[in-house]
Amino acid sequence: MENIPQIMSAIEIGDDGSTASLKIADAPVPSISDYEILVRVAAAGVNRGDCFQRAGFYPAPSGASTIMGLEFSGTVAACGDKVSKWKIGDRVAALVAGGGYAQYASVHENHALEIPENLSFIEAAALPETIYTVWANVFEGAFLRPEETILIHGGSSGIGTTAIQMAKIFGAQVIVTAGSKEKCDACLQLGADLAINYRDEDFVKQVNTFTQEVGAHVILDMVGGDYISRNMACAARGGRIVNIAFLHGSKAEVDFMPVMIKNLTLTGSTLRARSIAEKSRLTDAVAEAIWPDVGLSVKPVIDKVFPLAQAGAAQARMETSEHIGKIILDCEADI
Repeated sequence: MENIPQIMSAIEIGDDGSTASLKIADAPVPSISDYEILVRVAAAGVNRGDCFQRAGFYPAPSGASTIMGLEFSGTVAACGDKVSKWKIGDRVAALVAGGGYAQYASVHENHALEIPENLSFIEAAALPETIYTVWANVFEGAFLRPEETILIHGGSSGIGTTAIQMAKIFGAQVIVTAGSKEKCDACLQLGADLAINYRDEDFVKQVNTFTQEVGAHVILDMVGGDYISRNMACAARGGRIVNIAFLHGSKAEVDFMPVMIKNLTLTGSTLRARSIAEKSRLTDAVAEAIWPDVGLSVKPVIDKVFPLAQAGAAQARMETSEHIGKIILDCEADI
């Protein structure tokens, strides 16, 4: 039995909500319910949602930890009375609604996955949010099929680098957009069939040319803004456009005629506020469809690792959009 303290170190958001305001503070170690496990956190992934929460735009759902952090990896330190899937000492990665930026975090037993032996804690922390997001939106929401073409905006992001690999496993043709030659090259190395530098090229024209005017059957977009109408212009007949974020804004003046003419589907979703039952179902789907490939055909792309105490610097790097892959917090580094 691990000697579990009552107080842990966690990241606290300062009054002004800036990256510089993030600091280490004392917090109570989470209590666990009958079906939850307590995990000694080794590493946590940094996500845009964390940055939005810090800035006051994405509060934690009711009942969730107010500490930032939507994914983590670590070792099971304690189990609720009715937990049957895990034992103390197991290595797990988990998707949560909050709590990852800390030394300990709790999670429902059905929302954790066993870390493959060939993955480190740092690598494992890079996967839950991206894999769940891609599975839920690209495969369940947009029904990507083998031999279809998918356009992935932000191909060099954490979501993008995972989406490329998952789409290729399922036999799709992959087109990505990214903001530099370095980022485009990284996407091509991961298996993308075409990488478009959106700063130099019109992605609508490039997609239509590459697909011989067929267009993309699925479009995964985290940009929004003027991309909304441009996505319609390069979508295939019967195409499915999925929005998972709106970095350029969620409001746009759009001509919806292409939706009718092309029989398009516009959809989107979030993971954070989903019910325990839905997250359990999603975890089971990921465990069956993708998790066996983790560390093999699906490998985490790590941009940079920061100690937990430098969470502000980690989020500042994310907000520059200069990263390729995932930014990770090492929660075992000296504080």
